[in-house]
Amino acid sequence: MNYRECITIDPQVRSGKPCIRGTRITVADVFDYLAGGMTIPEVLDDFPDLTADDIRACFAFAADRDRRLSVVPHEVAI
Repeated sequence: MNYRECITIDPQVRSGKPCIRGTRITVADVFDYLAGGMTIPEVLDDFPDLTADDIRACFAFAADRDRRLSVVPHEVAI
């Protein structure tokens, strides 16, 4: 999935947080709802502007962002 078709970053919308195209719903909002116990069908019911592809795009965006994080390995004490 090419999340870049669904996720936009605009400094004029929600302070530049990654949003689902054409909405003010951020990727973080979607994850907050899911982490709070909502199911994907419940999120889609509550936000009719969203599609299942939008939810998948949030996951793809987060996975891509995670791959780009620079990780500093912990020192191992012997």
